[in-house]
Amino acid sequence: MYHSFFKHIFDFTVAMLGLIVISPVFIFITICLFVANSGKPFFFQPRPGKNARIFKVIKFKTMNDKKDKEGNLLPDAERLTLLGKFVRKTSLDEIPQLINVLRGDMSLIGPRPLLVEYLPLYNEEQVRRHEVRPGITGWAQVNGRNAISWPQKFGYDVWYVNHISFLLDIKILWMTVIKVFKSEGISSATSATMEKFKGNIDKDF
Repeated sequence: MYHSFFKHIFDFTVAMLGLIVISPVFIFITICLFVANSGKPFFFQPRPGKNARIFKVIKFKTMNDKKDKEGNLLPDAERLTLLGKFVRKTSLDEIPQLINVLRGDMSLIGPRPLLVEYLPLYNEEQVRRHEVRPGITGWAQVNGRNAISWPQKFGYDVWYVNHISFLLDIKILWMTVIKVFKSEGISSATSATMEKFKGNIDKDF
């Protein structure tokens, strides 16, 4: 009952209240990033949602668009701006996704929406992360975020799908607040962001 009905009402209500409360912060960051990123404060990218339906996720733009001599984007670490580092460290870059929640594309809690190019790389167990709406935060985020491996991350995502409940969502929200204040798990051990998923060596992790 919670998953099929009340969760969406909970998401919409909290997202609406959240946007109202943090609107001054939202406007301030938008203005700062508008100046820092040459008029581009937001980042839009196609992501797969529930049942792999494609939607455009909205985030604050934390990296510039600098390219090398061949016209390829520079590595993430080189494009991450000083303001962008702060916005990422405080997880403020996720705020615009509240709009995705209001539109019904996302939930407050759920597996993070990843790249469309990963869809054909999942095994039968991992693809179950798309049985629910993707979330701004989730069980994998409060258990390591970008500091854990892809198999661990997918394992947490599927565990959430199997155990989704109101009390679990409240627990994850509370743990998210703590993680944000501690700035834990923002980067992987070898990258400024999360390294790309390249598929499964062993299809049954």
